[in-house]
Parts: sequence; C-alpha cells; structure tokens
Amino acid sequence: MITERRGHVLLIGFNRPEKRNAADLALLTQLALAYGELDRDPELRVGLVYAVGDHFTAGLDLADIGPRLGPDGLDMVPPGGIHPWQVDGPSVSKPVVMAVQGTCLTLGIELMLASDISVASESTRFGQIEVARGILPFGGATIRFPRAAGWGNAMRWMLTGDMFDAREAHRIGLVQEVVPDGTQFERALELAERIAAQAPLAVQATLANARTAAREGAAAAEAGLQPALARLAATEDSRIGMEAFVSRRPATFVGR
Repeated sequence: MITERRGHVLLIGFNRPEKRNAADLALLTQLALAYGELDRDPELRVGLVYAVGDHFTAGLDLADIGPRLGPDGLDMVPPGGIHPWQVDGPSVSKPVVMAVQGTCLTLGIELMLASDISVASESTRFGQIEVARGILPFGGATIRFPRAAGWGNAMRWMLTGDMFDAREAHRIGLVQEVVPDGTQFERALELAERIAAQAPLAVQATLANARTAAREGAAAAEAGLQPALARLAATEDSRIGMEAFVSRRPATFVGR
C-alpha cells in the first residue's frame, strides 16, 4: 500500500501489481489504517484510491485470506482503522474518489460502491464473481449494488458471476465517468481536488445527510437538514463563502 498527501487529498494506492493487486491481509489492514488517517486528520478533505500497475484488483488473495476466515468472518480492521467497505463500525466522514483500470473484481466493485465517485478507464473489466467461488459478496454489494444499479441490473451480474465492461458499468451507474486508458488517475485527481476546494465542513455535512437518507430513510435525513444548516451558517467557512460570493472572488476555505 502506498499513501501520499497531495494538498488536502490523501492518495491511497494498491501496490501488489505482481499479484494483480489481489488483497492479502496486509493490504486490507493498511487500507483500513489509511481510511482512519483520512477520517481523523483535519487537513485531509478527500481520499483518492487507485492502483499501481495494469489492474485495479483481482479480488481477495484467497491463499492468504482463506485460512484467516473464522466463525465471525474476517478480522481486518486494526485499532485506529476504519472498515473501507463500511459494513462494520463507523463510516469515513470524508468523500472518497476512485480510479480503476484493467481487471476490477469482487471487493474492488464493493469498494467503489462504498465510495462516492468512481472513474474507470475504457478497457476496464468488472466482475462480482463470488458465486463462482462458492461464497457471497460480503463487502456490501448485496446492499449497495441493487441500490446503485437497480434490482435487475445488480442481480444480472451478482447471480451469474459474468464479467462486464466499462460501458455497462457506466450505464448502470457503477461508475460516473469512463475515460481513455491511462487517464483515469488524472481525472479522478481533478475531481478530488475540485471537492477539496469546497468548504470541507459543508462537504462532510452533505455526505452525512445523503448517507442518512440511504440508511435510515428520507424522514431521518429531513429531520437533520435544518440543524445542519444552522451549524454550518455559524462557521468561518460560511462567512468566507458569502464574502467570496459578494466580491466575486474564489473562496479559500479553512475548515472551521
């Protein structure tokens, strides 16, 4: 795993290209720790997950992970970490953008579904292939794939284990942009930096309310709108934003 700070963006890179970035326990725990760092550090506003090499991920490294599966599943979140697939424990409070290429299987799709914006190179191939391995998707696809793509679209790919291309991933809403091969990281970074330039507390409040709507329903999200607005209106960033609007100059937000 590679992590690098670029301004207010935390770059998080899968770095097992010789294994097509198949995830062993070390990669999973390092990813969880990187999400924890993103969440805690007030200077970090957005995460960008990418992969070194030709492929995003071939899924789990079953030779490493298989023997570690216990009666309660897989323990992969060390102290200070946040579950990257956000199916257990707290959620990361900041947006995550993803750049994918090559092969993107199983947990790669689930990480996209748990993130906020995904960019794919045009030759990317996707597969939610757990049923062909005798297991089920356990990183959130059963919950989020139908919500993102619609029931029939999700079941078409989850229940067959068939592969699909970037055009289909875009059609069903799994990815938000498809770009020429080799440009996915640069485009994802552009989007991450665009988000990072906005008022961070407002970005986090927007993300939190949208998640409340997805998890608890519209009524719960509606109940939180006015209190969130009141909190944000009292921030220094709100004043900066208003002054920038009046003066027609770009705002430089401080996260307070």
